[in-house]
Amino acid sequence: MSRKISLNHLTRIEGHAHLVIDKKAGKIESCRLEVVESPRFFEALLKGRHFSDIAPIVARVCGVCSISHTMASLMATENALGIEPDPRAKALRRLLSQGEILQSHLLQLYFMAAPDYLGIPSIFQLLNQRSDLFSRALRLKRTANRICELIGGRAVHPVTTAIGGFTALPEVSELKQLRQDLVDALPDLEATVELFAGFEFPEFLRPTEQVCLAQPGQYPLHAERVISSCGIDQTVAEFKTSIDEYIVPHSTAKMARTERGHYCVGPLARVKNSFARLSPMALKVAAALQLNAETQNPFHGLKARLVEVIHFVEEAIHAIDNLLLHSYVSARTTAMPKGGGQGVAAVEAPRGLLFHAYSYDSKGLLETADCIIPTAQNLASIEADIESLLPDLLDLPDEQLKQRVETLIRSYDPCLSCSTHQLQVAIK
Repeated sequence: MSRKISLNHLTRIEGHAHLVIDKKAGKIESCRLEVVESPRFFEALLKGRHFSDIAPIVARVCGVCSISHTMASLMATENALGIEPDPRAKALRRLLSQGEILQSHLLQLYFMAAPDYLGIPSIFQLLNQRSDLFSRALRLKRTANRICELIGGRAVHPVTTAIGGFTALPEVSELKQLRQDLVDALPDLEATVELFAGFEFPEFLRPTEQVCLAQPGQYPLHAERVISSCGIDQTVAEFKTSIDEYIVPHSTAKMARTERGHYCVGPLARVKNSFARLSPMALKVAAALQLNAETQNPFHGLKARLVEVIHFVEEAIHAIDNLLLHSYVSARTTAMPKGGGQGVAAVEAPRGLLFHAYSYDSKGLLETADCIIPTAQNLASIEADIESLLPDLLDLPDEQLKQRVETLIRSYDPCLSCSTHQLQVAIK
């Protein structure tokens, strides 16, 4: 007997996708995660542009992780043009990236994922019954926004970032207030941990290669090497060239693989590969959530996201202390460089490893651009997870099956708009 299960318009994710499952004689014939976003051709739009225009344009690939695209773009251009930013500029950039990860993670934890474990379709249903929870989510999100506003000039699409540094810097009084805001957020974070520690996560194990950046002495955000749970240790440029982006007929988003096959990027990969780099508070939260470096359960991506929230809040407080202790005036950008070259850079975006690679001519005009998106790197693994999970779900009513599969997809927090940034022809 044939059975077709379709989940049209997957909810509480960024972008639009369908999931189609074909079953025949009790077996899964096919499982397709159909991304239906329209490609937006950003890589082609950049051609012929001056290097000073590139980062503001590619920031528009996404409204959720615009800072990550900005950071990867600036770093790739600086590598191409031989520019080394001031250490204090790097510290401010890291703080800005921490703010974006907090923005994205808190949004996903409370508004996208929590309803799955609270048994409701939307957190807005709790506006009257659990106003404390709703207000807490908004307070935490507002604090994360404040980091991005102070360092980047606004909460989305930063305006102060530039080649070599920043065009404007926060005042000392503003940094002190931001530090206090982060300290004041700690009780809300404690309540958040208590909430998520009470959730019952599905039991599901599937070994997957987990890939992330490696940053000496720090939890990874901006770095020059890539590591994996299967022993990869390469420069960013080396690993980027080993990634095969490929087209599938059922999706407008590319997928990615290495010679070993599909792999995962994101919070779970970072936690697994950099567990020892987590802050003291984050390690305590990981223990409370029963999360460790050995986990192979993709549903635990939600736990990893919360552990990272705690880590980056604690790290941001210490980063502000260091900035206040040392002058950071030289973090302002100075003369514009000239010339051309090739450069590759990678950052850890909220959803994982993000690559930008550029080539400039002697006039500083862009000749080629290539961006590899975290969600594109995860899509093949998401499909493999679903195929592995489905046999245990086929006896469930359709609605329960759909809910469990959607919960799995949301554990990756996919950004499907990002994944359709490129020029592609998908033949149906």
